[in-house]
This record gives sequence, structure tokens and C-alpha cells, in this order.
Amino acid sequence: MEKTLDRKIKAIWDFRGPSAAHTAEHYQIHLKEFAEVEKVPFEQIGVEQYSPSHCIVYMVITEPNVKKVRSLLRPNRGEIYTEKP
Repeated sequence: MEKTLDRKIKAIWDFRGPSAAHTAEHYQIHLKEFAEVEKVPFEQIGVEQYSPSHCIVYMVITEPNVKKVRSLLRPNRGEIYTEKP
């Protein structure tokens, strides 16, 4: 079983509407800037498109960094991240 502090969390921001893809791509840039300025280590930052009107931006971080990201950036949701084989 994985230790709680070693768990990776996928913080997720949802974007919906006709400009969801463009907005998500732009927000991704700001997430990278935030991580650099605030010195938040991250595993990855990316965009996933589920439909033409629904995209997400995500940031995979370790559990000790969740509180800071959640309080400053207010992601819409989060989930435990497991790497796909």
C-alpha cells in the first residue's frame, strides 16, 4: 500500500463551451508559470479534450502540495493519480 505522502493527486480544472479548448490551452500556460513562481513541484501538467465543448487542464502533484494548490488555484475537482502501464 502506498504511503499517503507519496500519493500523487491530479488536480483538475474543467472548461466548457465553444472556446473550451482554447481556454484550457491558455490556462495550462498559467499553471506552469504558477508552479515556477510558487516553487510547486509537479509530475506533469496537461490538457485533455473530451468533446468539442469540454476540456480539462490537470496538474499532477504530490499530496503535501495539494493544500497550497487547492487554496490558491481552486481546482474544480481532484483524484488520486495512478500511472497507466
